[in-house]
Amino acid sequence: MIEYDTQNSLVDILIYIFYFITYGYTVFVMISYLILGVISVVQARKYLRRNTYTDYLNILQSPEAPSVSILAPAYNEEATIIENIRSLLSVRYPNYEVIVVNDGSRDRSLTKLIEEYQLEPVNFAVNYKIETKKVKNVYKSKDPAYNNLVVVDKENGGKSDALNAALNVSTGDYTLNIDVDCILEEDCLLKLMKPFLEETDKNMIATGGVVRIANNCRIEKGRIVEVNVPNKLLAQFQTLEYLRSFLLGRVAWGSLDGLLLISGALGVFQKQLVIQCGGYDNETIGEDMELTVRMRRYAREKGIDYVVGFVPDPLCWTEVPESWSVLRRQRNRWTRGAVETLLSHKRLFLNPFYGKIGMVSYPYWLLFEWLAPLIEAFGIVLLILFSLLGVINISFLYLFIALIYGYTVAFTIATLYIEEITFFQYKKRRQLLRLVIAGLIEPLMFHPFVVYCAVTGNWDYFFEGKKAWGSMKRVGFSRPTDRGKRITGGGKGKKNKPNPAAPLPSNNVRTRPAT
Repeated sequence: MIEYDTQNSLVDILIYIFYFITYGYTVFVMISYLILGVISVVQARKYLRRNTYTDYLNILQSPEAPSVSILAPAYNEEATIIENIRSLLSVRYPNYEVIVVNDGSRDRSLTKLIEEYQLEPVNFAVNYKIETKKVKNVYKSKDPAYNNLVVVDKENGGKSDALNAALNVSTGDYTLNIDVDCILEEDCLLKLMKPFLEETDKNMIATGGVVRIANNCRIEKGRIVEVNVPNKLLAQFQTLEYLRSFLLGRVAWGSLDGLLLISGALGVFQKQLVIQCGGYDNETIGEDMELTVRMRRYAREKGIDYVVGFVPDPLCWTEVPESWSVLRRQRNRWTRGAVETLLSHKRLFLNPFYGKIGMVSYPYWLLFEWLAPLIEAFGIVLLILFSLLGVINISFLYLFIALIYGYTVAFTIATLYIEEITFFQYKKRRQLLRLVIAGLIEPLMFHPFVVYCAVTGNWDYFFEGKKAWGSMKRVGFSRPTDRGKRITGGGKGKKNKPNPAAPLPSNNVRTRPAT
């Protein structure tokens, strides 16, 4: 009779299961990224060809252009608030207003706005369609050049509460929701509103756009005049991350009408539908994703034949953290916000009633956005354990790690190449070389840190019950570039008043034609 070593057989089975899950999951992730990348490239090139024949002057001069309210919540933003408001006031669009909400800032944000734009309190009856913290004052400028600027001063209630207060004050049919630390391209609104004007078969309820990194770019009077790669390595890592996320991720999901997230840094929403949904949720810290999912779910349940769009153009530039501690708090918050949203709307999971978002988008986010870092961290721990116990082939392990590293670097290089043949923002070879070098280091340094932040974010959500937003210190845009120039907005007293006679800018700063 043959005797079997039951214990060893069980260990072998567990190892084979681990191999199957780990390698199968990794290959599936790689293939999904590749498919999304191919779809994004096709859609970006199609957009550029179609956009070549678009005359945005028709929209700019049209009295039928929909009215838009730009909602900009601000909390302790004195480092960048003047530059950013200049950017908002310089947007080229025939019918818009800028609503800045000072959400109980403890710094000089409101004081700087009052001084710069000659603001004074006005009698304004706030229509509380959505309940918010108390509004103290509503300000408007004495200078007619800024008659479309409204500043709301309210008690602190968080970003969602500030956005809801702006909704109550707004008069536009659509809202452009941004972070106040962002710089907008002059033709941003024209391009974001174009999908609403073009869509005739379905109800366009929202559209998003590409966000890029503004660190170390040269900014004058609220405008990006020279695009530079960030000097800090950490910001370079995030530049690559944003390129992959927007250029080879959200462009694809937008074309598939499967977007679950329109970034809080840049998104246009149909205001009436936002109000019908109850506005922004004050109980979540991932208000941008939660609103997008809730609007899509509401539209489906009400029988609205809707669509959510996405514009591949780089329309918005934002400052990213340059310290590991600030970045850790940001990514921890992003993780907790995503978990909150996914759990709040778990009814969507594999529910055919909700169409693509139920059968494709939600499961993808669940498996590859939420669970991916947890699975990766668990796999790394097991790999180390199996290696120490000698139950894993070390040579095969090294080959597997080399495969993942090579794929990651190749995907990053491909992203930079696609950026060059489409929107061509980084025109200097040495800047691209710096990004390539950062791409070689990123999988070894930045990616493990992001995984760590995701794991701790899950821990804080499930075991600590953490709800805090976390402080996000701004460095500001007035910093020296690598050539010793200052990035400024013209200094005190030099105001960038809107000039309706100014020529319409070309498509951003892109000069290389699509091939």
